[in-house]
Amino acid sequence: MARILVVEDEIDIAANLAALLTAKGHEVSTCLDGAEALELARKSPPDLVLLDVMLPRLSGFDVCAFLRADPKTQKIKILMVTGLGRGCDVEKAFASGADDYLIKPFDSERLFKKIAKVLAVP
Repeated sequence: MARILVVEDEIDIAANLAALLTAKGHEVSTCLDGAEALELARKSPPDLVLLDVMLPRLSGFDVCAFLRADPKTQKIKILMVTGLGRGCDVEKAFASGADDYLIKPFDSERLFKKIAKVLAVP
């Protein structure tokens, strides 16, 4: 299965996502802020990053743009997972390099469909 980095500043949400993904056989690591996400992704690039937008130190939009600009991390799949659902937020996410966008709250079935879709694209 996939190596997934969950970047979420709300500890309970991060723990729930990690438990769901681990139960499906994924190897999961978590972090609570944007700067740490960049460090972890550069040190050991995951297959997929589940990336919140509203994060301490660096926003998810910035993290996404930095990952895309770095040759070592530019091929990592990025699924933005956020409570921001306005059209301009979705557009900004894709402009930053996100592969897909999922608005909180969501059910686990929708999450797994999005993950499968993103990981299936070469």
